[in-house]
Amino acid sequence: MQEGALGVTAANEAAIQRALEDAGIQFIPQNGGGAGVRMRRP
Repeated sequence: MQEGALGVTAANEAAIQRALEDAGIQFIPQNGGGAGVRMRRP
């Protein structure tokens, strides 16, 4: 970790992911092209 950098707890990481998913972001697993994100279709 870099000097002065803040770590992210597992609970904070999960909360961030939930918030993004609630906002319409879909997490895409690695499928040969690498992991990523995209907007969920309406």
